[in-house]
Amino acid sequence: MKLPEFYRELIQRNRLLAYVGLTHIGLFILFLGFSLIDSRTVMGINTWIKPMKFALSIAIYLWTVGWFLEYLKNYPRSIRIISWGLAITMIVEIVCIVFQSARGVQSHFNYSTELNSYIFLAMGNAIGINTLLIIWMTVLFFVERTNLSPSYLLAIRLALLLFLFASAVGGMMVGQVSHSVGVAEGRAGLPFVNWSTEGGDLRIAHFIGIHGLQIIPFFAYKIEQQNWQNSHVWTWLFALTYTGVTGFVFWEAANARPLLSTLFR
Repeated sequence: MKLPEFYRELIQRNRLLAYVGLTHIGLFILFLGFSLIDSRTVMGINTWIKPMKFALSIAIYLWTVGWFLEYLKNYPRSIRIISWGLAITMIVEIVCIVFQSARGVQSHFNYSTELNSYIFLAMGNAIGINTLLIIWMTVLFFVERTNLSPSYLLAIRLALLLFLFASAVGGMMVGQVSHSVGVAEGRAGLPFVNWSTEGGDLRIAHFIGIHGLQIIPFFAYKIEQQNWQNSHVWTWLFALTYTGVTGFVFWEAANARPLLSTLFR
């Protein structure tokens, strides 16, 4: 399925999340333009890099959830609440990040002033509500009898569980008021993503885990298209391997080991 076809189908499935996600794609392009004319930096990278990353990630996230919610059509009220809840919380998140980036200050873990503390608190509350809504959605996928194939349904369920683990990693970062382990924030990092090359960085496991929401179901979808034998077993193997990678990267970060040392030591 090509992207235009996917988007037309997405509009049929969930118009709200389709449009809010598309708005974030537009924001990504806007922030990219800002990054070319605004040379200010925050924590060692261009101040517009973080809004760019979050806008793109939010768009993919909302489109994915909008696609999956169609499979829960026996719960129309739940679909409406989850859709509106995710749309609003993600708008709050991106507005806070953009506001802080425009000011040239750190958005996450910033308690330097009363205003900055309130903004980070608003972001935290939005993500907390978002997580509760995904827990609700996960429960529905475990109790709903759908017409999905066993392997594709399994992939969605496992991906949602991994997403919740990645959300817990995000909560861990909030709890320690930092995403870095064993090194101060703002040190050397990989281009664009800025993942630490000097110490542990919990954002890596968080990133891999949340995007399992797209990768694991997509794997199950592709092997079914290609008529693999024992697709249910292959889905289990892929999901467990992907989860293992996420867990390993998390363990390495928690022990203050940078990603590159894991790959090349």
